[in-house]
Amino acid sequence: MRFPEPLIHGRLVRRYKRFLCDVEVDGEVVTAHCPNPGSMMGLLEPGSEAWLSPARDPARKLRYTWEMVRAAGELVGINTARTNAIVAEALSLGQIPELAGYPSLRREVRYGTASRIDLLLEEPGKPKCYVEVKNVTLKRHGGSAEFPDAVTARGAKHLRELIEMAGAGARAVMLYLVQRQDCESFRLAADIDPAYAAGFTRARAAGVEALCYACKVSPQSIELDRPLALALAGAREEARP
Repeated sequence: MRFPEPLIHGRLVRRYKRFLCDVEVDGEVVTAHCPNPGSMMGLLEPGSEAWLSPARDPARKLRYTWEMVRAAGELVGINTARTNAIVAEALSLGQIPELAGYPSLRREVRYGTASRIDLLLEEPGKPKCYVEVKNVTLKRHGGSAEFPDAVTARGAKHLRELIEMAGAGARAVMLYLVQRQDCESFRLAADIDPAYAAGFTRARAAGVEALCYACKVSPQSIELDRPLALALAGAREEARP
């Protein structure tokens, strides 16, 4: 996924009120939309390099959107609104072999209890494939990416709905997209949200699949890179090549 316009470089001043951030650009502090509802643990150090995208709608209240930050020397994509587009593009290019073979891809299809599945993959004669995508930015221990970075009741709800889809005979997949390149594996942050970790264990037992991919992140584009090994429930599961 290439950015349609060049990103604007600045320095992070602060993130506040959850969806707002101040960034210093060429000596001026501008307020930008922060499209990330999580805690953004490890990504909010004042003075960090930050990149903003300009609003394409001149009537929009906030002229900029925060897209990425440099943390521990690594570029990290923080815009959760980009996640589905990155995965959809990767699927169209055949870059996720575990999800190959579905000629139809639809986004934001209603399912479950007042929910929308991120991606619905279909092929005549095969069970539908429901894919829920989660953006991952947290890295605390060694080379492991972790999810979630805050308690997520919504994420737990999605796991329950995937369990229902698997029980009804569909294929159900939880795909974690790590918008950074410095991780070699993925694990659940059970200390941050024990309920989500327990729900994930139930989902796996019910037949819900789990995939994790890292991204190549640059100020020009964010693209799928490689699968990451899953280190879950005390057992390491190697990612498929």
